[in-house]
Amino acid sequence: MNSYCKNLFEYNRRHTRTVVVGGVAMGGTNPVVVQSMTTAKTEDALACVDQAISIFEAGAQLVRLTAQGRGQAENLSVIKQMIASRGYMIPLVADIHFNPEAAYIAAKYIDKVRINPGNFASADNMRDKLGELIKICKECKRALRIGVNHGSLASRIVERWGDTPAGMVESAMEYLRLCREFDFWDVVVSFKSSNVRTMVEAYRLGAATMDSEGLNFPLHLGVTEAGSDEDGRIKSAVGIGALLVDGIGDTIRVSLTESPESEIPVARTIIEYCATRTIQNYIPTSQESLPYDPFVFSKRSATSVPIVVGGEQGTITAQDALNGAQGWVGVTLDDFEPEFLEWLEENPHRELVVTSENNNWTAEIRAAFVVMLRNKLPNPMIIRKNYEEKEYEKLQIYASIDFGSILIDGFGDGVWIENFGETLPEKLGLDILQATRMRMTKTEIISCPGCGRTLFDLPTTARKVKERLGGVAGLKIAVMGCIVNGPGEMADADYGYVGAGEGKVTLYKGGEIVERNIPQEQALERLAELVAE
Repeated sequence: MNSYCKNLFEYNRRHTRTVVVGGVAMGGTNPVVVQSMTTAKTEDALACVDQAISIFEAGAQLVRLTAQGRGQAENLSVIKQMIASRGYMIPLVADIHFNPEAAYIAAKYIDKVRINPGNFASADNMRDKLGELIKICKECKRALRIGVNHGSLASRIVERWGDTPAGMVESAMEYLRLCREFDFWDVVVSFKSSNVRTMVEAYRLGAATMDSEGLNFPLHLGVTEAGSDEDGRIKSAVGIGALLVDGIGDTIRVSLTESPESEIPVARTIIEYCATRTIQNYIPTSQESLPYDPFVFSKRSATSVPIVVGGEQGTITAQDALNGAQGWVGVTLDDFEPEFLEWLEENPHRELVVTSENNNWTAEIRAAFVVMLRNKLPNPMIIRKNYEEKEYEKLQIYASIDFGSILIDGFGDGVWIENFGETLPEKLGLDILQATRMRMTKTEIISCPGCGRTLFDLPTTARKVKERLGGVAGLKIAVMGCIVNGPGEMADADYGYVGAGEGKVTLYKGGEIVERNIPQEQALERLAELVAE
């Protein structure tokens, strides 16, 4: 497999079949669908109804609820009826882990069921368990999501494929091949991770693998446990945006450790900004024999040069450079003519500042790096873009999509972000570099958005952990709402703070439990002590 989309240098949406969920069509030529998930306990029907309606009115088109057991699954019928009695037709999705019986019940009542192949069934009974669920889905005209999570792969998958994007893809493919065998096609697929780089690689590999086997199922995009505030928004924009700009993705969920309603405007902004790529200028670059592997991260090697801060440092044109002028060389793809490429070969220490005015900015900047790689030119390359955006939150999202979609492939030796011609403070650039793991300058807080299983106030707790321990470069701390998903989904973290019961927290270090059932009011202090040890 050489690529994951039709053309890396020309926008083409990935061709998928259409799947209809409660009247909402996704995939095919349909607009990208926005969804979110309730945080109320599924046993509390009234709270779930109120929150589902609030999420829907905020702009979500699908609403997901957890159903961890038979009782919660049965209550979905009550919730669905109560929503309808208020005059709303909201497509509902059940989120299932570990419990096939709950999935069977949920499929009888609501529009779509999400199962996690890492914990739905064992290898011995997978065929029977999935077959029973598909039988009900066919009878009741329900859709199914095969939702892989990086942190909860089955042990048999990890033993063979490792804790890798390849393992994530194989976890889904086992189920998707059975769906084909059972002639069931109302399926959506996801490959989520809290590690943005892993997430992007998994979706790319998943799209390529499905296409190679003739399985054109729609994709649900999301960075799981993205966190809160600007960090959560930036991580989500980088991961989701890096895929949407290449035409991959049919429905998205921005997972923030905040109210579900706050996710919707972020999702809308990501979708709208990525849609601007559909009209672009022609980019004369071929993706045949790519000089890099888009499925495996590798930092482009560049000449090491001193960092210049302030002073009179400016940019010159490629022609100025050919004429002997000094300074950073501002270039676009059009400048990479034979004479200039020869000059670059003779001057490997000269820094380039690469820009583009193409609507498909990502594709043209990517093409510039491909030209450099094909010609084996190691000049340092700074990525530069100027925006004209008055709303800072939108600017954060735009820059995260643009710069993140380049950095995620290991391209770029510096970022230069401007707004209305003024260079922005370095914080936004550093946050984008952190999200892509190109440069770690602070603690990464991995926190889930919460659901009906959550056992404490997640947003407040995550912020307290961030305030107390947020300044350690390279440190990763997971704040997870429950014991169901927490241990698996925080696999990428150094330390974990996981809800273990009402008012109780279990602490992890290196994936191993170090203290169980600590009173919540003592847990943060004990976590800080663990980090300091």
